[in-house]
Amino acid sequence: MRKMKLVMIGNGMAGVRTVEELLKLAPDLYDITIFGAEPHPNYNRILLSPVLAGEQRLDEIILNPLEWYRENGISLHLGKKVVDVDRRRRIVTAEDGTTAAYDRLLIATGSTPFIPPVPGKDLEGVVAYRDIADTNTMIEAAQRYKHAVVVGGGLLGLEAANGLMRRGMQVTVVHIAPWLMERQLDEVAGKMLQKSLEDRGLRFLIGAHTTALIGDRDGGRSGRVMAVQVKDGREVPADLVVMAAGIRPNTELAEKIGLHCHRGIVVTDTMQTITDPRIYAVGECASHRGVAYGLVAPLFEQGKVCATHLAELGIGRYTGSQVSTKLKVTGIDLFSAGDFMGGEGTEEIVLSDPYAGVYKKLVLKDDRLVGACLYGDTVDGSWYFKLLREGRSVAQLRDRLMFGESNIGDTGHQGHSKAAEMADTDEVCGCNGVTKAAICRAIKDKGLFTLDEVRKHTKASASCGSCTGLVEQILMATAGGDYSAAPKKRAMCGCTDHSHDEVRHAIRQHKLLSIEQTFRFLEWRTPSGCTTCRPAVNYYLLATWPKEATDDPQSRFINERSHANIQRDGTYSVVPRMWGGETTAAELRRIADVVDKYKIPTVKVTGGQRIDLLGVKKEDLPQVWRDLGMPCGHAYAKALRTVKTCVGSEWCRFGTQDSTRMGKELERALWRMYAPHKVKLAVSGCPRNCAESGIKDVGIIGVDSGWEIYVGGNGGIKTEVAHFFCKVKTHEEVLEYAGAFLQLYREEGWYLERTCHYISRVGLDHVKKKVLDDADHRRALWARLRFSLEGEPDPWVEFDKARVDLRQFEALSA
Repeated sequence: MRKMKLVMIGNGMAGVRTVEELLKLAPDLYDITIFGAEPHPNYNRILLSPVLAGEQRLDEIILNPLEWYRENGISLHLGKKVVDVDRRRRIVTAEDGTTAAYDRLLIATGSTPFIPPVPGKDLEGVVAYRDIADTNTMIEAAQRYKHAVVVGGGLLGLEAANGLMRRGMQVTVVHIAPWLMERQLDEVAGKMLQKSLEDRGLRFLIGAHTTALIGDRDGGRSGRVMAVQVKDGREVPADLVVMAAGIRPNTELAEKIGLHCHRGIVVTDTMQTITDPRIYAVGECASHRGVAYGLVAPLFEQGKVCATHLAELGIGRYTGSQVSTKLKVTGIDLFSAGDFMGGEGTEEIVLSDPYAGVYKKLVLKDDRLVGACLYGDTVDGSWYFKLLREGRSVAQLRDRLMFGESNIGDTGHQGHSKAAEMADTDEVCGCNGVTKAAICRAIKDKGLFTLDEVRKHTKASASCGSCTGLVEQILMATAGGDYSAAPKKRAMCGCTDHSHDEVRHAIRQHKLLSIEQTFRFLEWRTPSGCTTCRPAVNYYLLATWPKEATDDPQSRFINERSHANIQRDGTYSVVPRMWGGETTAAELRRIADVVDKYKIPTVKVTGGQRIDLLGVKKEDLPQVWRDLGMPCGHAYAKALRTVKTCVGSEWCRFGTQDSTRMGKELERALWRMYAPHKVKLAVSGCPRNCAESGIKDVGIIGVDSGWEIYVGGNGGIKTEVAHFFCKVKTHEEVLEYAGAFLQLYREEGWYLERTCHYISRVGLDHVKKKVLDDADHRRALWARLRFSLEGEPDPWVEFDKARVDLRQFEALSA
């Protein structure tokens, strides 16, 4: 039996989701051909903002890799824009002449950015923000230019502004409305958002109408953009202008081939176009009952209905969507639903705490919730949306309504977990319509243990990601509290069945103080252990019981035993510590004298702003250390390596804070700190970030009002951009918050696990809860770290106290 032919125009999220649903229902009904105008497989457009900000890579946001198309027998034409459809002969033609015949045609062309018709919109350096190409253009511009202007203060504009600022540009947002994100937030929430973003370094012109873009040649009529002019005559410098003033349904092709369009391609409840029943449309290009949706959840609902009709099941009707908006704008949680602006016949319940960054407004009419706007604390957003959709009376709840579902006595739930309080039928992932029951069933039936596995099998948390925390709660409750990013339980090594966490727990609970005692207590299969488990257990003992546990130098790697870094030819490198990368003429003279005296062949400046002496003979190491007279740099150890700094406000004309002083204070406080893996810090004096703070285990960036702290970066084989952690005002707070994070990592990290992998395993929310949300715990962590480091010896100076075996440096006699 001949398969029918389905052709899809567009390779975006809504269209490919429709094909996925179709393949579930009728995998053998069609030969499928897909045309995509972009040269990329289907990717998550929502995650372009983290790519721009340097938090994710492009390959990490691909939803359907090329293998998926091949495995499902789909003919994929990338980088080929369809320019014509012969509806009578049922043939699709791309701009390069490629053709494909169809029995059914699915149009999923999405939307196009709205570019305000202002003079200068065609200048070089003026871009929209819609796809990967736009994102790459902005990333390249950020590497070359200084000033950026974003026209539009909606979600997309703010994400673009934040991403460019994170890449070192000075960014101004020009917004015509009286407050930011006026479609998703009321005036109070919009102005709170503006204040928070201004504290981070963004600048705003609110209520400003862009009238012209000015170029750098021919009187401002050509060349590259150099300024943005607003209605009152002000000009804002701009080397890059991002147009984020809204989107429009992409109906260009549909109109050309004669389909009826009004605010999009007009479709019925079966997602068929009203002009031609063989042609369907889904996504942002479709207009259903006069509405073109721009959010993921309704588009996926459309795809599900469309798939049932393409599969010839004849069931399902799309009747429209009630939508809520749950967003995270540059780390700030926002939620809105329904008529949150209020109006005649409505009443408002408001909670406002600007100092804590929390604002909640609930709008009621006739004892029913009709709207909600939340800023900062959105944990109950899904519950409010459920009340809004159900339309049930909240008269009996109104005195406790503001304080969330867990405070409502008639729910019957006593636990503190939001997941535990949810009914099985409650929706967890609004984007993909996934209920709690569906997630629990997948976890149990398929033996899922990680968030990625849940995403793969259920799609929950795979789109906008705002429900990730809730999915993790369900996963922990269903799979067990010890779930992790690792597959099920992983033993430390072949000598034991115990995991890293179990070993750490036993050492802490039973006050085990030596490797031998630990091995006996945990019934190690190999009584003496191995080169994998002995260094790990030795570290866990010292980190858990500082000043009490017995250090076994022979259970350390060769570099830590010899306190220098062995090189490929058997010689060693020596890297003396320079506080914050700063040195003196006296230190430089001593280094030069040591190089000459011991005939050290290579002297090199490291990436951490220190000097590396390469080619030192092992027998010369103790005398080299003595002659240098500088502190140990620990460049060989699982310890604090460097605190890289820029010159900061002391010298740089762009500097906002004294980064060198801050870096020296951090390094002096932390320099003897051993950790699960090497640790690198950096302090930048301004958001231009010359010290590369964004790819360090702890990165500090000076801003006008204080310091931003970032954690979990890694500049290694796979670059990991650090996560924004918090903002503080003083040097003392930087030391306390950074130190508390590092001590938490020391206490919970697995041996040889970098901070980025530790955060990926336990979740950033877990770290924030322990350090940011609990001040007493934070101070206790910082106190424990200081206690651990107090009196720790310098292994280059205090040989006996550091238990350095000097016999290892003696040359063997002939």
